[in-house]
Amino acid sequence: MAAAAGEGVEKLEDMIVRAAEATSQHVAAAKNAIGTVIFGQDQVVEQTLITVLCGGHGMLVGVPGLAKTKLVEALGTVLGLDARRIQFTPDLMPSDIVGSEVLEEGANGKRAFRFIPGPIFGQLLMADEINRASPRTQSALLQAMQEQHVTVAGVRHDVPKPFHVLATQNPIEQEGTYPLPEAQLDRFLMQIDVDYPDRDAERKIVFATTGVEEAKAQPAMTAEELIAAQRLVRRLPVGESVVNAILTLVRSARPGPDAGDLGKLIAWGPSPRASQSLMLVARARALLGGRLVPSIDDVIAMAEPVLKHRMALTFAARAEGETIGGVIRKLTSRIG
Repeated sequence: MAAAAGEGVEKLEDMIVRAAEATSQHVAAAKNAIGTVIFGQDQVVEQTLITVLCGGHGMLVGVPGLAKTKLVEALGTVLGLDARRIQFTPDLMPSDIVGSEVLEEGANGKRAFRFIPGPIFGQLLMADEINRASPRTQSALLQAMQEQHVTVAGVRHDVPKPFHVLATQNPIEQEGTYPLPEAQLDRFLMQIDVDYPDRDAERKIVFATTGVEEAKAQPAMTAEELIAAQRLVRRLPVGESVVNAILTLVRSARPGPDAGDLGKLIAWGPSPRASQSLMLVARARALLGGRLVPSIDDVIAMAEPVLKHRMALTFAARAEGETIGGVIRKLTSRIG
């Protein structure tokens, strides 16, 4: 019996290894396909892919013109997802996102309400310039992002699977923007900062986008393959040292004794959802790199995008010139 059980475990491990190798190839192909239309943003592309591999939602932050919208469009094509787009504006209403009920009169003269689904019922929802809309409209996404369904007039409507929200956001210092509430920010797996490209990348962009024909992304995966990859990410083993590193890092990012001398800089810190997120993204980053087991380096590399939007500094810390990114780097140096 023991021998048979051992053989069963070995077969299961072999299946996971083979599945991981095949998935890693698919994901690598997807990353290369996106790279044919997005130049000089390798880290942004990698973090966005990791977000989707984890089954989460991502917040792309950067000034206009850095190909945030184009990245999301390319991602939908490459991953074979039904992509929808909402341009957030100050006059956008929650019903413009979720959908609404209309009163119709049938052939028999009876009247009844019919639900007309909004653009949220897509597999990949691009919330473009999400912080241009009012807080009331922003909150229309909350239920779908967390619970995978919306409720209209007391009736539940499930969103399709997989379901991902990739929102773009302008820096909050710009006029006409509304900062997202902490409850909604926490539902984003990562905050992905999009910076200006370097000179060589910008040169490629200039030539690639001003010619007669512009390159288009090609499909590399299907929605079914993506769902299988998301399941695989959750099955990858995680060593005890990596788990301890995640717990130490997240707990030290909160005000209190775990933060040590940095505690006085932190006003509020990440919830246990940050620990869950770090566990998932470390696995996904390992898989993207062709590895079956995540390391502490994966945790350190993903700490800033996972924690940055889940914590805030005190007024005194900001007055002294401290930044959230700088504090996170100091925290990660303790576990590196």
